Amino acid sequence: MRFPLRWRHECFPPEFAPAQVMNTSRPPERISPGRAYAAAVVAPLCCALLATPLTHYLDLVNIIMLFLLVVVACAALLGRGPAVAATLVSVGAFDFAFVPPPFSFTVADGQYLITFVVMLITGLLIAQLTSQLREQARAALGREAQTHALYEFAKELSGTLQREQIAELTRHHVRAMFFAPSALLLPDEDNRLRMAETPGDGAPAMPFGVLELGVAQWAFDNARPAGPGTDMMPASRFLYVPLIAPVRPRGVLAVQLHGSRTNAPQQLGIFGALVAIALERVHYIDVAQRAMLDMESERLRHSLLAALSHDIRTPLTSLVGLAEALAMSDPPLQPQQRELAEALREEAQRMNGMASTLLDMARLQSGSVQLNLQWQSLEEVVGSALRACAVPLRAHVIRTCVPAGLPLARFDAVLMERVLCNLLENAAKYTPPGTPVTVSGWQRGNWLEVEVRDGGPGLPAGREEQLFGKFVRGERESALPGVGLGLSLCRAILQAHGGDIHGANVPGGGASFLFRLPLEAVPAVPDAADLPEAGREPAAPSHAGGRASA
Repeated sequence: MRFPLRWRHECFPPEFAPAQVMNTSRPPERISPGRAYAAAVVAPLCCALLATPLTHYLDLVNIIMLFLLVVVACAALLGRGPAVAATLVSVGAFDFAFVPPPFSFTVADGQYLITFVVMLITGLLIAQLTSQLREQARAALGREAQTHALYEFAKELSGTLQREQIAELTRHHVRAMFFAPSALLLPDEDNRLRMAETPGDGAPAMPFGVLELGVAQWAFDNARPAGPGTDMMPASRFLYVPLIAPVRPRGVLAVQLHGSRTNAPQQLGIFGALVAIALERVHYIDVAQRAMLDMESERLRHSLLAALSHDIRTPLTSLVGLAEALAMSDPPLQPQQRELAEALREEAQRMNGMASTLLDMARLQSGSVQLNLQWQSLEEVVGSALRACAVPLRAHVIRTCVPAGLPLARFDAVLMERVLCNLLENAAKYTPPGTPVTVSGWQRGNWLEVEVRDGGPGLPAGREEQLFGKFVRGERESALPGVGLGLSLCRAILQAHGGDIHGANVPGGGASFLFRLPLEAVPAVPDAADLPEAGREPAAPSHAGGRASA
């Protein structure tokens, strides 16, 4: 992809090169220095030749004005040095041609010496002031061209949507303004700089090596420029400008400069600021697009979960009933037939459980579940979950450590039993037979904490939090039953109660799942004297005039 550079020819006058406009400390000359000094010498002599026939009509003061006019023209057109040379030649020519005796450097009247000094000083001042105005005009023109180029650069950057486009635009504009190759170095996920990819356009590649990448990495890490004109590696042939955005550095702009440019870091810093803002804008565009994609994926996933759970739950319930009816048919089935009917019933129940999990997850995330919050004892819920999971846990050693004095907590007992059952079934599923499974509970401040610990191989390292995502399993390729929604359902239930759950590996081996629930002040139990007597309704308060009587 090529970007137009028409502004390169529009914003610079023909006599200015782009690199010279950016470096306005030494304005370029239209002609060579030798020709400029030759013209400065010839111009006063020509003025003397033209003014010689006019000596009978012009006073010496007016002739001096003609020579000063020549000095002003030389200063405006040729610069300070040629103007000084024109001043000296003008004084000599005036002395030789017009001061008596004529056509000699002899001065008959000493007062003409004062005239020569005043003429010389006036000419030098005119040369100095005129050349300063000339330099200021060229500097203003250079700043105008630079501002216009930066405006065009910013305007083209505002329409970029990819880092590759930003890299190519930066390379083209830096090459047009400085006549120097450049490269854009962007950080990866580990904050290590890498060369940004740009579409091939025949531009020469930057000769980057290990040392150059190291200096660029230093500039990125310290948010300071390095290279010519800086304190870090001033002898380097590359100038490294960190791209500092409002939030964080976004990369490094490396430019291979040719020659001495004392103001190159400041000029390239403006380019770097524009590139950094563009890169940060593209970054947040990517973040917004990913967020919208995740939201849409989550919405579709919820719809799919709800549709599947509703559509397959009824036939699965029918399959469970048919399998049970088949197992109890008359006459009795043969042993092999009974075994097949029992296996059919178990698989149908397992599929029915999966459908219930899908439906519960869809309801929880849609907010349609109304929690039945009651004051419950943790010991009773743990016992109920252990009884429900007796079959999966029959090959494991079960240990419980739930003190009897724990305070009551306000939660939905059915959903909390579901959380404990999921954790216990995971422990039975992913640990070898015979390993212990421990359920513990305690109070920590205003929280009731419960831990389910097993003695198996533990959780995958680095994936402890990922296991609570939807359709995420501990073993990606496994023959173990499940769809990867158990832990996600546990977290959704606990977050609906104002709690949370986390998983971790036990140092001695095994996995630990710890969840907690907020504790509230238990309401006081009313005394027996405050309760109404059996068989008698409490007396209604009397009213008088619409107000309760005392």
